[in-house]
Amino acid sequence: MSAMPFRRAVLLLLFSVSLTLTLGFGLPALLNTVARLSGFPEASVTECIVILYLFFVLYVALPPVPRGSVKTQGKAVFITGCDSGFGFALAKYLHKLGFTVFAGCLLKESGGDGATALEGLHSDRMKVVQLDVCSEEQVTQAVEFVKENLEDPERGLWALVNNAGISAFGGVEFTSMETYKRVSEVNLWGTISVTKALLPLIRRAEGRVVNMAGMFGRMGHGQRSADCISQHAVEGFSDCLRHEMKPWRVTVIVVEPGNFSAATGILTRDTVAAAADRLWAEAPAGVQEDYGKAHFERHVASVRAYCGGGERDTAPVISAIADAVRSRHPFTRYNPMETHWWIRMQVMTHLPAAVSDWLYF
Repeated sequence: MSAMPFRRAVLLLLFSVSLTLTLGFGLPALLNTVARLSGFPEASVTECIVILYLFFVLYVALPPVPRGSVKTQGKAVFITGCDSGFGFALAKYLHKLGFTVFAGCLLKESGGDGATALEGLHSDRMKVVQLDVCSEEQVTQAVEFVKENLEDPERGLWALVNNAGISAFGGVEFTSMETYKRVSEVNLWGTISVTKALLPLIRRAEGRVVNMAGMFGRMGHGQRSADCISQHAVEGFSDCLRHEMKPWRVTVIVVEPGNFSAATGILTRDTVAAAADRLWAEAPAGVQEDYGKAHFERHVASVRAYCGGGERDTAPVISAIADAVRSRHPFTRYNPMETHWWIRMQVMTHLPAAVSDWLYF
């Protein structure tokens, strides 16, 4: 994984210093009082706080320790969702590193731009495959293609990157069941289907599975309910698979990108505006009356602002996935995201819900 951007490192250090000053005066005194009443030495409490906080600062603010890289020669990686965005950029990057890449593209047979560009590399290490992750037939055909085109079938498939996914905007009462089904079908069932089909080859290689989830797989968001549900499910599936695959030395990793809407175009202001009109028109009269158009429009505006912000370069995500694929000792989870989203994720996953809800909702 590449070194942390300078701006993020500075912001995290400032956050750490502020937290130190805020907690440094009151918390030790409080804990020492509790320790004294409990019969423990006061000094031991303060020392423990200092040591633990030192590890926290080192973990958060410093670049990762180099963990070595596997040799790419003769290793093959299968990537879904390579028509555009992360998948397209990742396919080219891993190919550049020396991997043989099987790039699954939804629009290969219809001459999609992404598939055409990858085929235009004219490399025997770039193999573009027609793949709709929701089609059992196409998944089966893709697996057969991989088996027939592996340089050494006995070595198996080194890595699978489940990148294919879609996004949807809308709260619970405004999101149709068809939307929930479609988002879950692509993001979750597609991930499970491709993984199950390729696992025998991955076990043979003692390789790894890299699943794309997102920061909404770790925390909720009222206007992204379908995304949150599917990403939480991918997180759970990944944890179960990681435990199951341990005897075969297969590593399972989750990548949790932050807001890269501007970089990938997966959710734009125009699509949000169009979706908002449709959601309001299709909402039951009682829901419209209870929420009110002004309340609904405020939420739409916040989502449109979200789409216009965030990272505009996919490099942090590509770097994280590439590290997950080639590092000798990859992390279990990667969090390529802006600093304020990283802090929010830590708050919402580590503090009581009453506190995080009070801070953010």
